[in-house]
Amino acid sequence: MDILLKGSASGAPAGSGDWIKDGSIDSFVEDVIEASAKVPVIVDFWAPWCGPCKTLGPMLERLVKEAKGAVRLVKIDVDKNQELAAQMRVQSIPAVYGFVGGRPADGFAGALPESQLKAFIQRLTGGAAGQGPTVAELLAEAQTQLNEGQTELALQIYQQILSEDDRNGPSLAGMIRCLIKLGHADGARQMVDSLPPDLLAQSDVAAATKALELAEKSAVSSGATAALRQKVEANPNDHQARFDLSAALVAEGANEEALDELLELYRRDRAWNEGAAKAQLLTLFEVFGHADPLTVAARKRLSSLMFA
Repeated sequence: MDILLKGSASGAPAGSGDWIKDGSIDSFVEDVIEASAKVPVIVDFWAPWCGPCKTLGPMLERLVKEAKGAVRLVKIDVDKNQELAAQMRVQSIPAVYGFVGGRPADGFAGALPESQLKAFIQRLTGGAAGQGPTVAELLAEAQTQLNEGQTELALQIYQQILSEDDRNGPSLAGMIRCLIKLGHADGARQMVDSLPPDLLAQSDVAAATKALELAEKSAVSSGATAALRQKVEANPNDHQARFDLSAALVAEGANEEALDELLELYRRDRAWNEGAAKAQLLTLFEVFGHADPLTVAARKRLSSLMFA
């Protein structure tokens, strides 16, 4: 269902990538009219308060990225560009126009399912957008979105893969990690508990399950940070308190500080509790993702301590 226009003063997220821009009445001629003479341009009229826009916008952005230059997207915030919206006779949002050769060639209002969005892009491009990316490309894109903090978009991509192959291990693992990051550990647990043994044994899924177990343990420690910090300050060699403080920090989302505490524990006594600090660090690396900047930095520090 589309939403009738109304006033709002909220800000808009910036567009990303060479093929996606935030537009305005000042840049409309260059970004849309002139640009569409070379490549089809989709214009998305939206607003921050529009519920359906929050569903349609990310799908449009992903499909435009997947088209790899065959089509471009210009996002217009109607609150900031009311004159332009009036000129285009936009009465409700989301409203989407497809420009080809400097003129509107197609369009629709309201949020459409992904299949219809793909058909819309195919019509604009005459099939130049192709048949979509491979599973490997989708997995890479999902991981990139996850690393950049776009967890909901990553979750959508994993769900898309699983709609075609519900036994895709990397996608199952990615979905579990997304649910954890979004604070839906209960949903992740239900998902893990429903998986058959052969899928649970896959390395990606096993690592994601370990991440879930850590999140569940950390949640138990949530709220104990202040008391544990006092214990560590009173006795820096209280290794158990420092270890528990790290878990509590993870529960609060203070991941960098959690890693710092474990690295300090390893520096003070690497053999404590059968090497628990190093084992926990390796677990956190899996939880945060090996490409995460915090993981990369902490792994370098761990290596330095190991060979010091």
